[in-house]
Amino acid sequence: MARSRKRAVKDREGHLPSPPGYSAVPIKFSEKQQASHYLYVREHRVRQGTRSTWPQKRTLFVLNVPPYCSEECLSRLLSPCGLVQSVELQEKPDLAESPKEPKSKFFHPKPVPGFRVAYVVFQRPSGVAAALTLKGPLLASTESHPVPSGIHKWIRDYADAVADPEALRVEVDEFMEAYDKKIAEEETKAKAEEGVPDEEGWVKVTRRGRRPVLPRTEAASLRVLERERRKRARKELLNFYAWQHRETKMEHLAQLRKKFEEDKQRIELLRAQRKFRPY
Repeated sequence: MARSRKRAVKDREGHLPSPPGYSAVPIKFSEKQQASHYLYVREHRVRQGTRSTWPQKRTLFVLNVPPYCSEECLSRLLSPCGLVQSVELQEKPDLAESPKEPKSKFFHPKPVPGFRVAYVVFQRPSGVAAALTLKGPLLASTESHPVPSGIHKWIRDYADAVADPEALRVEVDEFMEAYDKKIAEEETKAKAEEGVPDEEGWVKVTRRGRRPVLPRTEAASLRVLERERRKRARKELLNFYAWQHRETKMEHLAQLRKKFEEDKQRIELLRAQRKFRPY
């Protein structure tokens, strides 16, 4: 009964019911596809007192973006509504303002393909209003703008996976320059704060004045490792049982008595030869 009622609603209105506050926009991969996929769009809003990095009244929030729809494709589909300033695809929505790191083609993991959300920023607020009343179905892949699929998509993904050495070098140099600048700023800040008491009279102590410890050479490290190995070898089976511990003590005492007798005989010999001078 519920399914027939839902089907009746769909037939009467011509599209699937959308979530509250969203508008449904049908989309197809190509003209050959019969069934439509639906994008759910609404104006991007945040709660009162919450800041957002997206401009208000000019940002369109899109749900249920299929994997074959890229940022360029989504920008092209929504361009009839108005001039699109930027499009960004994400795995999940932004709940609050958070610092965004610059995207890297080489060092950030590739997102898992799947349905995503999108933030579309228009030049004017009228673009958002036009997108909310957009009728479809929209075609993602056309003759003028084909979307690669199958083996063509695999070939493109493989070509994109091969890193360009020059572009990689430029990105690494930029990262190291930014890192060195950050370290220099932290050192300057630490020098400025060192020795200056805070509000409660405490003085911050840093490691800047300590003498740096020189790293061990390879030969020194090998000597330390060999010494530790011999030490462990001596302790492995030494005095494993109680009777071994007693025999080791008795053997040690016997060696001390033997050495005492030898020293005693040597002293007697030196006295006989009148060469013993203890003082």
